Amino acid sequence: MNPRLGALQPYPFEKLRALHAGVVLPADRRPINLSIGEPKHPTPAFIEDAVRNNLSGLSGYPLTRGTDALRSAIANWLMRRYDLPSIDPATQVLPVLGSREALFAFAQTVLDPDANARVLCPNPFYQIYEGSALLAGARPTFINADASRDFAADWNSVSDDVWSETQLIYVCSPGNPAGNVMTLDEWRMLFDRADRHGFVIAADECYSEIYFDEAHPPLGALEAAHRLGRTDFHNLICFSSLSKRSNVPGMRSGFVAGDAKLIKQFLLYRTYHGSAMSDVVAAASVAAWNDEAHVVENRRMYTEKFDAVLPILQPVLDVTRPQAAFYLWPRTPGSDTDFARALLEQEAVTVLPGSFLARDASADGRGGNPGAGRIRIALVAPLDECVAAAHRIARFAKAYATR
Repeated sequence: MNPRLGALQPYPFEKLRALHAGVVLPADRRPINLSIGEPKHPTPAFIEDAVRNNLSGLSGYPLTRGTDALRSAIANWLMRRYDLPSIDPATQVLPVLGSREALFAFAQTVLDPDANARVLCPNPFYQIYEGSALLAGARPTFINADASRDFAADWNSVSDDVWSETQLIYVCSPGNPAGNVMTLDEWRMLFDRADRHGFVIAADECYSEIYFDEAHPPLGALEAAHRLGRTDFHNLICFSSLSKRSNVPGMRSGFVAGDAKLIKQFLLYRTYHGSAMSDVVAAASVAAWNDEAHVVENRRMYTEKFDAVLPILQPVLDVTRPQAAFYLWPRTPGSDTDFARALLEQEAVTVLPGSFLARDASADGRGGNPGAGRIRIALVAPLDECVAAAHRIARFAKAYATR
């Protein structure tokens, strides 16, 4: 067996199941689960129609590089969304089977485990970043989110020695779990460090299309690079997905885009890895990327939930509206794990303890776990369920704080 598998930590939801062991739910409460970031809005009918109308695509093997139509649809969407003058669909775009598998596989492509490789990622973080680094033979290094700076990762705390060992850095904007959006100044700093030390930047943008101001969408990685004169996107790859944008998590459809040299090597890896998108999914994905009306409606539904839930929670919890994404990241009175378990036991509402999404920032633990004392609430359920859960959480939190 691969000995590196032993370095993997339990997934957050495995920890959550262990935390819930022995809990007896109240008989008079219908369970509401707000722990998992799985979109629950209906899949648009035109996407379902596109699947049904292209079932003939099942009769042939798909190409690893994807269909010309899909790569063109993605390139055109990137140009529209980020006001980019040009994206070459042949060399700068590659369809993937959702952003999760691509974020993992990309590390296996760019890391040299014989060079004492280090991988940096924000903390809290999406656990795929850590797992991909460990299985590629690299050392994950966690950079704490700074609550005083709207939970931006404190990249300025990284020493030159650490930067010099870094081969890959994962960033997530809008962030999970705090919904923070990276600024142009943050991108400028990371690009400067990448130029000095030669590492690759993997920009996870799976939440890019869930935001609250139609006039001000979140800044994207390729957009930032272009605005800073990096028109070849040197050492930069962005990762995006239809799962949350278009409510199709079961399609497993996304893309990577950016530096053509990195795309070429990633395509080589994927050719051997066997990651090719079905032509059926590709046709439905073209339809999804070419339509924005359903995405605007999706944002409206999330905005409605935030508008309804925040006035209920803010009188009893330290919680604010995020810049983007569909999570709330409130502080808990006392232990986040105790709070989450007791909330389930008393109110039948499931949330995710923030400490499950983060690590101690240093080997000796002095950096602390920046997720401790917080919970992640995913507003993915229907509006009425989110409102009902908010009332339960508020009632519970008020009693919990004074117990």
